[in-house]
Amino acid sequence: MKRILFFLVLGILVFSCKKSTENSMIVSGNIKGLKKGTLFLQQFKDSSLVSLDSLEIKGDGTFSFSKEISEPDVFYLYLDKQDNNDINDRIVFFGEPGEITINTSWNTFDIDPEVFGSESHEKFTEFNEMFSKFNIKDLELSQLAMLPQFQEDSLAMDSIQQKMDQNIVNRYRYAINFGLNNGDSHVTPYLMLNAAKEANPKYLDSVYETLSPDVAASKYGKALKKYLEK
Repeated sequence: MKRILFFLVLGILVFSCKKSTENSMIVSGNIKGLKKGTLFLQQFKDSSLVSLDSLEIKGDGTFSFSKEISEPDVFYLYLDKQDNNDINDRIVFFGEPGEITINTSWNTFDIDPEVFGSESHEKFTEFNEMFSKFNIKDLELSQLAMLPQFQEDSLAMDSIQQKMDQNIVNRYRYAINFGLNNGDSHVTPYLMLNAAKEANPKYLDSVYETLSPDVAASKYGKALKKYLEK
């Protein structure tokens, strides 16, 4: 009887550990050059940015966080360097169950951090890198329109405005095509809600229809459906 109870308890423990491992997100890495500071793992909950865990760093920039999550989601690493300035001290990444490595430096914390181990973040980065090109183009055209020599030339201003309008079209066209080609990624509904919300609803609906059942049932999948139903 004792042997039966022993193996029963052992089986329960093994099953529990396996279940925990499958849903665990382990975020670790190194902040080069950091001697002292506090690192926070953060996430938006109910429209508020909350700290899920924190780690005080002294003399060594290595860190590790472990968090049970049910699905891929957006997380943040915030570094309090105790310099009374939280600007440029927050890394955004798309986390998912598994091991994720983030390496960066203390003085360029959020500038091109290296993130490995998250397929969702790879898609997130792919989209953002391309989307930023449209934003840069928009900024360049806006600055051009502010120059006196163009403001005094109506034809030149019309040309600049046409280019700005086309850039907007190209931006949303890219976003929709990205969504249509990545229906199996949890990143897709999040990006549609945050980067392509102003696109024609019929195109957003087409993206929603391409979502895999798992993604459609996720937090952002449900949010996209709710937005479209409005």
